[in-house]
Amino acid sequence: MDEAAVRDRLRAIEDPDLGDDIVSLGLVNEITIDDGEIAIDLALGAPYSPTETAIAGEIRDLFADDGLEVDLSASIPDRDGPGGEEQVLPNVKNVIAVSSGKGGVGKSTVAVNLAAGLSQLGARVGLFDADVYGPNVPRMVDADEPPMATEDETLVPPEKFGVKLMSMAFLVGEDDPVIWRGPMVHKVITQLTEDVEWGHLDYLVVDLPPGTGDTQLTMLQTMPVTGAVIVTTPQDVALDDARKGLQMFARHDTVVLGIAENMATFVCPDCGGEHAIFGEGGGQQFADAHDMPFLGSIPLDPQVREGGDAGEPTVLDQESDTGGAFRTLTENVANNTGIVHRRGVSSAVAERSPPEE
Repeated sequence: MDEAAVRDRLRAIEDPDLGDDIVSLGLVNEITIDDGEIAIDLALGAPYSPTETAIAGEIRDLFADDGLEVDLSASIPDRDGPGGEEQVLPNVKNVIAVSSGKGGVGKSTVAVNLAAGLSQLGARVGLFDADVYGPNVPRMVDADEPPMATEDETLVPPEKFGVKLMSMAFLVGEDDPVIWRGPMVHKVITQLTEDVEWGHLDYLVVDLPPGTGDTQLTMLQTMPVTGAVIVTTPQDVALDDARKGLQMFARHDTVVLGIAENMATFVCPDCGGEHAIFGEGGGQQFADAHDMPFLGSIPLDPQVREGGDAGEPTVLDQESDTGGAFRTLTENVANNTGIVHRRGVSSAVAERSPPEE
């Protein structure tokens, strides 16, 4: 079997999101055949996402009957910064910003559980607590070990649940307030991004502070953000502020991976009745109205608060319905990250292809 035959057979594999086969979409990069082993490099950009894992499984099954071993690898085009400059975080495949228009909607809870959930899938993950004024991620993962410094004065982040962590909380006293103006925020965000030994990561989850201020602008202007997750509750006042976040990302040409609804239905532990304390269906309706993906709804569950205080992300609880809701959200974020990359590759291939006569 030669390269052309392999490529032709791969046309049987469909991308479930883009609606065409992976060859026509330009998702097959290089094919190498050596002593009955086929090496295929694919333009897949969301490691351990269920969709891309399934595509890889279909490819292996496609050649299994012939007794051929398939070695799969994945790569996406290099990213350049403004003006063709080398991008910061070159060893980080995806930067996922978690944002909210207002405080108190559980944004940090979603960020922590998203990072832990991605790690649980098998991905290499970092979590950057960029809320310089109110950093609380270390408490939510029970991490009190500060980062170590190298001889080159870079920081080695501590790890919890397989996630590398960085936060202002490691660098200031527990009760010390952070009172900084915009330029200082810009400087510290840049340092905590570039002067940290993140290593090779599949995902860097960034917990942004609420609102649309200096920190958000710094991140969007300096970091290669793959996409953003907007967290809201079902109530109208939260949805009003979520619209501001949506507009901020639109102005900076940042893809929104979807809307996450937190603090939804409360199930009474005594009577079993369901109560929509903050309203019902607001996140789904917001996503539909703005043609955005809906990532999932997280119940208003005391276990989430208890897990945050105790440093045990609920997503890791395999027996919990709420943990299952976080796992669904995690998988949707990973899948939508893959769609962003595959759609970008496919569009670039289409632009290079000569028009049909």
